[in-house]
Amino acid sequence: MAKSDVKLNKWREIKRHRSIYVLLILPVAYFIIFRYGPIWNGQIAFKDFMPLDGVLGSKWIGFEHFGSFVKSFYFAELLRNTLFYSFGKLLVSVPAAILLAIMLFECTKPRLSKIVQTLAYLPHFLSWVIMYGILLSLLAPGDGIVNDAIKYLGGEPVAFLTNTKTFPWIVILSDAWKEMGWSAIIFIAALIGIDPTLFEAAMVEGVNAPQRVWYITLPSIKPVIVIVVLLRLGTILDAGFHQMFMLYSIPVYSVADIIDTWVYRQGLLEFRFGLATAVGIFKGVIGLILVVTSNWMVRKVSDSSLF
Repeated sequence: MAKSDVKLNKWREIKRHRSIYVLLILPVAYFIIFRYGPIWNGQIAFKDFMPLDGVLGSKWIGFEHFGSFVKSFYFAELLRNTLFYSFGKLLVSVPAAILLAIMLFECTKPRLSKIVQTLAYLPHFLSWVIMYGILLSLLAPGDGIVNDAIKYLGGEPVAFLTNTKTFPWIVILSDAWKEMGWSAIIFIAALIGIDPTLFEAAMVEGVNAPQRVWYITLPSIKPVIVIVVLLRLGTILDAGFHQMFMLYSIPVYSVADIIDTWVYRQGLLEFRFGLATAVGIFKGVIGLILVVTSNWMVRKVSDSSLF
């Protein structure tokens, strides 16, 4: 087939699916303007950025901002807190989402399933400002519902949100509560795609529900689980700025301050934009290394991988 014929066929295919290409215009424009465009300004991570001088006019200082961040007195604490919350959320939220998806998939009462789905999805659409108000109503040491119950049972009230021992677990569990239902959607989609004849054959063989889940359901959705975990590893240094910004306070800074909150104070409040950009690049590089390494390890022991 001549090259002219190939080009003509491609043009015909594009013309036939023109409505799809029209729908792609806005998403592509969004990524170009707000995702790829700002990469040009990322060079300020290597410059002593001065707004009046602009990106190109600012003095080049190399890796000085990276060195300032790594040598910072708070670097070890920030990295420890960030990794703790990121891995804690990963280890709690993903299994919780999988469990919820399986429970909804196995539920034989459609009405109950729809009610539970709605209640599980709802917190995702609430901002952390609203979630903080809910948590305060539940956990406030004076008149919180939980502490009222503790006092009723003869115990002493606990300041959950200002106690360095309880605060980390409040962060992890509240994130799981908020995002569990939304995260379960992708697993529910994977469960729907399982061949129903596998379950029918298992029922004929007399397999009970727990065995069906363990030997059919989980192995069938393993590729999706692997992909979700690998994608989460790519953002492992994003521990949840909005959540932490709303929940943390001075008494819990030692266990609550993460890289993003430190960048907010240094980059925005003190106008150190170059340093903030350098930390963003640092996080991106670490995330890329983790994804590539984890994907390589998974490919060595499994057929499932991201790429």
